[in-house]
Amino acid sequence: MTAVRPAWILPETRYDFGDGHPMAPGRVHNTIRLATALGVLDLFDHVPAEPLDEALLRQVHTSDYIAAVRSGEPHPELGLGTVDNPIVPGLDEIARNVAAGTVEAARQVWRGPYRRAVNIAGGLHHAMPGATSGFCVYNDIGCAIEWLLAHGCERVVYLDVDAHHGDGVQAIFADEPRVVTISLHQTGAELFPGTGYAHETGGGDAVGTAVNVALAGGTDDAGWLRAFDAVVPEVLAEFAPQVIVSQHGCDSHRLDPLTDLQLSVEGQQASYQMIADWADEYADGRWVAVGGGGYAVTSVVPRAWTHLLAVMAGAPLDPATPIPDAVRAELGTRLPPTMGDLAGEPVAWRSTRSGWDPASRLDQTVLATRKAAFPDLGLDPEF
Repeated sequence: MTAVRPAWILPETRYDFGDGHPMAPGRVHNTIRLATALGVLDLFDHVPAEPLDEALLRQVHTSDYIAAVRSGEPHPELGLGTVDNPIVPGLDEIARNVAAGTVEAARQVWRGPYRRAVNIAGGLHHAMPGATSGFCVYNDIGCAIEWLLAHGCERVVYLDVDAHHGDGVQAIFADEPRVVTISLHQTGAELFPGTGYAHETGGGDAVGTAVNVALAGGTDDAGWLRAFDAVVPEVLAEFAPQVIVSQHGCDSHRLDPLTDLQLSVEGQQASYQMIADWADEYADGRWVAVGGGGYAVTSVVPRAWTHLLAVMAGAPLDPATPIPDAVRAELGTRLPPTMGDLAGEPVAWRSTRSGWDPASRLDQTVLATRKAAFPDLGLDPEF
């Protein structure tokens, strides 16, 4: 019998590149503190991760790269020991543990008894097969999807809502027809990693299985949700995934210091609910979620990810919910007084099903994505 409660994979909380680096463990610690105080983590079964299988890691990363990470020495040619990706003690072990957590989430969802599982410490979507990139050492998402494919799963959709393009996952599965990657992100013309354009649609026998929506900086809730809805559900309906794996970088928020998108926490919560509904409708409820980017580590990340957890548990939080005084006292005044940003106003957006605006840059972007990827998926780029 399927468990009703989702699985909270006990996260590795030591992923840390040092003082002053944006990739700070406070992102995870602060989320745990807030979600615990609001009773959200009580809605989950807490599951430890099994150690990461070395053979599985080698399916995603090259032997030379793994050896370089394990050495603990700088290898700038592989992205190790740079300003973005400094060498820190225990990096190999800690990165393996993050990957183990996401593999465990996939295992729990595929084998049961769970339909939903989350590794909030995961989401290291930039890691390449032979290089560290964008604060990401081992690609935990790639490991989890490889595990699913090796254990009988025939169709996986990877859905990335981070403000940065999910380039590492796309690269790993670019020629894999059993995996569709969908990334909604700020355009690479403006933001790292400089990829994720509509014309990137996969290769070999997998043309059409990479779907990229490259949004302009300044895109707000209304535009972001319009684009999300205009692309994702049709792909899901056509591909019929057995599992949805989603990456929830919350650096699309308007307060994030590294990006230029303008979402509110309410807009992000709306995206989580859409994914939950789509998993139920198109993937028999099987949903693996991970964290990702997000660098407003006090004001945004704990609220956004606590909303994600509450949605996963089937108990969404009212954005007007007050932040407990004890949490505000501990985390500081940068944490807003409530779980929302919009002072009770609803998130408003309009579906493209009511018509396109040819003069809209947003609609032009969405149509470019549909025209590039949809025909190879057997979909009509026009509604």
